[in-house]
Amino acid sequence: MNGLGDVRLVLRQQELQEAGRAAPAASGAVGGRRWTLFWRRWRTRRALLELSAEQLADIGLSRAEARAEALRPFWRL
Repeated sequence: MNGLGDVRLVLRQQELQEAGRAAPAASGAVGGRRWTLFWRRWRTRRALLELSAEQLADIGLSRAEARAEALRPFWRL
């Protein structure tokens, strides 16, 4: 493995931290962070569709799993 699994863990940790900060939705700034998180999810899920079979194998996903993840709504973890 070339470290892409570690990248997934770091991105997941960042997503959880941002979700934790966005949880007490009281102000417009918090809503802005939530949209930032949503956009990141949308972009990264779409990026899965562009990975080669070798890249998917490096991160431990099959083509079917990557496609299923990419098609999930951005508001779902």
